[in-house]
Amino acid sequence: MTSSEQTAEKIHYICQTYVQTKAGRDGQAGLKIAKQHEYSTASEAQNRAEREALSEDCAGADAYMVIEDPNSGEVGTPSFLKRLGNVPEFDDF
Repeated sequence: MTSSEQTAEKIHYICQTYVQTKAGRDGQAGLKIAKQHEYSTASEAQNRAEREALSEDCAGADAYMVIEDPNSGEVGTPSFLKRLGNVPEFDDF
């Protein structure tokens, strides 16, 4: 293995869905992650998010990508490809 292969970043394409949570003591309803699927391409993640968002029990869906540094295991900030329906604010992600 060459040094460039050892330091190559790994890209993860994710579809993440959300469901609505019941209002708590503060009277605020919220969102929680329902499903998370990883794909090998951006279009696969986007297509899954579109299909999931049509589901009756799905409040919203995100398709995003993150870049992982395989040497440290650190994952960068998500880059959203598609956001559908009721999804958390970026700061909540």
